[in-house]
Amino acid sequence: MKSLKKQRRIQIIALSAVALTLSTVLIGYAMRDGINFFRAPSQVIAEPPGPNEVFRIGGLVGEGSLVVGQGESILFAVTDGGASVPVVYTGIRPDLFGENEGMVATGRYINGVFEATEILAKHDEQYMPSEVVDALKEQGVYVDPDG
Repeated sequence: MKSLKKQRRIQIIALSAVALTLSTVLIGYAMRDGINFFRAPSQVIAEPPGPNEVFRIGGLVGEGSLVVGQGESILFAVTDGGASVPVVYTGIRPDLFGENEGMVATGRYINGVFEATEILAKHDEQYMPSEVVDALKEQGVYVDPDG
């Protein structure tokens, strides 16, 4: 009778281990496309990512770099003070998107140009995403407006 309890306990532990492993693999598989890493323009230039890697880039829209093309197409450069990366985007521009304004874009870096699928601009005059602030501080460009 004791060996039957022991055998049943080992079966339950083994089944639990298999279920835990399977659930971990499924969660990892589901999240593979949902994780977007943030990079500053200096990081993109120093270590260019592969053309299939989706990530976020952020900084300031370069002064004099914003070119509005045909339809909803725009071209601009995003900078962190240390480097600039050209960005192309087709879609509706956010209302507060403009030169020398903070922004974060999601997309791919292909042949030296960041092809954005989404652009997020700051939502008021003081706000800037923390990743962008950190990247600009590293380059010595960011000055805190609050002092």
